Amino acid sequence: MAVWDDLVGQERVVEQLTAAARAAGATVGAGRGAAPADGGNASLMTHAWLFTGPPGAGQVTAARAFAAALQCTSPDLALGGTPGCGFCDGCHTVLAGSHADVKYVRTDGLSIGVGDMRELVLRASSYPTGGRWSVILVDAAHRLTEAAANALLKGVEEPSPRTVWLLCAPSVQDVLPTIRSRCRLLVLRTPSAEAVADMLVRRDGVEPEAARIAALAGQGDIERSRRLAVDEQARTRRAEVLRIPLEVSDIGGCLAAAQRLVDTAKADAEALAETQDAKETDDLKAAYGAAEGSKAPRGMAGAVKELEKRQKSRATRTRRETLGVALLDLLGFYRDVLAIQLGSTGALANEDQRQALNRVAQAGPAEGTLRRIEAVLACRTALDRNVDPLLAVEAMTVALRAG
Repeated sequence: MAVWDDLVGQERVVEQLTAAARAAGATVGAGRGAAPADGGNASLMTHAWLFTGPPGAGQVTAARAFAAALQCTSPDLALGGTPGCGFCDGCHTVLAGSHADVKYVRTDGLSIGVGDMRELVLRASSYPTGGRWSVILVDAAHRLTEAAANALLKGVEEPSPRTVWLLCAPSVQDVLPTIRSRCRLLVLRTPSAEAVADMLVRRDGVEPEAARIAALAGQGDIERSRRLAVDEQARTRRAEVLRIPLEVSDIGGCLAAAQRLVDTAKADAEALAETQDAKETDDLKAAYGAAEGSKAPRGMAGAVKELEKRQKSRATRTRRETLGVALLDLLGFYRDVLAIQLGSTGALANEDQRQALNRVAQAGPAEGTLRRIEAVLACRTALDRNVDPLLAVEAMTVALRAG
């Protein structure tokens, strides 16, 4: 299976990345400083790329596939084969996350700090140890602090000849102008529900009708669609969120719905903490050689404190992401309501909730639905500005009642 197979509905992006990987291979084959074997294709490859697109479109998947194609060692390449075979040692180790010359950077917290970025810039100044290229893939580049972004700027301004930066962000506006001006931009589009459903049937063995419903409900987010198709708990939580428009008929119902939504997000964060925090703490203590009941080795207390800080940041991010998914589900619900009120004949994201959609659509005018959509968007903005989650969600549910 080629590394490009996981990119759903991104044919144009695959074509561009394949051409760039082929040009990069020609450059390596020609030797450092020499002209590429195919003469004119050197311009297809560059040292820094910025992958953007809507949530779930596959920015990180595209960047990882490109990293694998750059390291591809398939013998078919000499015969004109496509880089990124998916079977050679280079492709396999990149996709498994174990390639020595591919660094994958992702934060569980709210931001990527300057210390981490300085280490990456230093690493980027060296040549690959065994692979064809030294690749640094930064997931969520929009989470870089200002100092970290300035450190990254130095790396992309003065690149090593065999280093490639792959940055992923929701939009080009989320990255500093000085950085994005030095990157080649690739914009992924929202994949169609038909393409996502086909992928779920082929790759995950989902029944066609279930795949269609999950693909529509995922609203273009491939991973969200997959979870809805294969995870019963994800479907249950979505159903609970979509009950909210029917429960906000009085103030008591508004407050109860808000509390339930926030409690669910908190439970998700606590569940993650139970599985990861304790293991991380035990691993850290083992690394310092701490014995049960003995005095903590020198330096361990500070390391534990720093770990706890990162874990707290991760818990906050998990709560925000859970609430973010719930708010997207609500937006999709009210968008479908508006479509019904305006007589649209297009496909609905929540086709399986047709009865509830019709009930809400008949209860008021389209103007009220627009105000409810604005209330959900205002809640998202408030959460981004660190407003207390319960207060933000309560304000939203009360606004949903007012219409």
